[in-house]
Amino acid sequence: MTEGEPAASIPTNRWDSEPSKREEAKGFIPGKQYQSPFLQLKLHGPPMTSNLKQVWFPGPLIVGAGPSGIATAACLKERGVPYLILEKETCFAPSWKLRTYERLKLHLPKQYCELPLMAFPPEFPTYPTKQQFISYLDAYVERFAIKPLFGMAVRVAEYDPSVRFWRVEAGDLEFICRWLIVATGENAEVVWPEIRGISRFRGQLLHTSCYMKGDDHRGEKVLVVGSGNSGMEVALDLCDNDAKVSMVVRDKATLLVLLNSFKFRLWQLHILPRELLGISTFGLSMALLKWLPVKAVDALLLFGTRLLLGDTEKYGIKRPAIGPLELKSAAGKTPVLDIGTFAKIKSGQIKVVPDINQFTSRGAEFADGEHEEFDSIILATGYKSNVTSWLKCHILTAASPWTSPSNAKKQIGTFFMQTYESHVKGFGLADTFACGKEEEFFGEKDGFPRTSFPNSWRGKNGLYAAGFTRRGLLGASMDACKIAEDIANLWSRRYQA
Repeated sequence: MTEGEPAASIPTNRWDSEPSKREEAKGFIPGKQYQSPFLQLKLHGPPMTSNLKQVWFPGPLIVGAGPSGIATAACLKERGVPYLILEKETCFAPSWKLRTYERLKLHLPKQYCELPLMAFPPEFPTYPTKQQFISYLDAYVERFAIKPLFGMAVRVAEYDPSVRFWRVEAGDLEFICRWLIVATGENAEVVWPEIRGISRFRGQLLHTSCYMKGDDHRGEKVLVVGSGNSGMEVALDLCDNDAKVSMVVRDKATLLVLLNSFKFRLWQLHILPRELLGISTFGLSMALLKWLPVKAVDALLLFGTRLLLGDTEKYGIKRPAIGPLELKSAAGKTPVLDIGTFAKIKSGQIKVVPDINQFTSRGAEFADGEHEEFDSIILATGYKSNVTSWLKCHILTAASPWTSPSNAKKQIGTFFMQTYESHVKGFGLADTFACGKEEEFFGEKDGFPRTSFPNSWRGKNGLYAAGFTRRGLLGASMDACKIAEDIANLWSRRYQA
């Protein structure tokens, strides 16, 4: 993660002095709130599915109302660009509101987790709780009057090169828009591990997305599978509530990574103290990176960590051969910031166990041949992006009625075609589009942009990605600022020239 960038200067709004521009925008005035947040036009072109009603929206369409989506919306609103958010759940920030445990706190200091244009309340602690962060998001949405359309799960989004617009199916509507912002994030779906015999286990089996609090497991023997920040924090919560906890640090979902001709396994884990000498480890590393190379900063972090935590390998946690920041850059693997779990491991209150060979009806068999029974198994196996399941590329055939402007005009009507031509020419983009497979912007395996940070926010044909930096809330905020500035520049060419 790197420090955020200040929001770009807001372009001067000249709508009041140019009433003719209002007419051209067909009623959309930047910054104004509408009873209905989108413009409905009766188009006569063929929707992707025949029973859908078509809706044209002149501004960007944002998919996802999590922190990335609402941050992008706020930045667009501040720059006078109308937007529309589609959210499949019934609330904004559903991951935070519906899928997080009660004990959760932000793992980084609050100054690295603020969304653009609004700071945390000064009375909040350095590491706000889940409840405090949700209250901050509530206030953020209220301040910027962000009103997503809820219950709108996007089934498919395709770029139509014949009219150079995106076509997005959600509910019983097909939205047609110039810009598509993917803000569904890195944690859209839970990851269920493929471990032999998992269906045979007769005890309670749940993912951390369903875990609420350690008190629900008081007195139980619990196996936590996974040792990222969530797994470590859940294990600590269980231990503090008198559960007997075992934790799998190495699971079968290992991956070989090649870096500088050296192979290492991602189950090897970097665990760092959350603070070094009273200073945020993250903040310290960001400050040092301004002056020192990554390897030097890694060496300093590991030296301080060894002084505070000791040799983690003695307790079953082997460190990778390369440093935490270099590993983060090479493989996206985030180091664990310890908040007290490792002390429980050292004292024996939390037991580190080997890889799982298979589950049994009453517990697990480990790679060393040992068997152990458990009352509950909690899978701290993380989340994944789901972008590639709905973001598609539609290459039209010669038989399609959309394949030429004359046919398109016949199909969708003169009014929309004139509006389309006005938008494309007005934005100065008529010669810049490329008909390419937009899903290639996102990797098929992991659903992340193929282009690395800090250039992972923009694709082709008006496609953007917010919150896929592997740099948490700070990365999402950086994306939101860049995306809003880019779209606002294009928007202003048409309406503020």
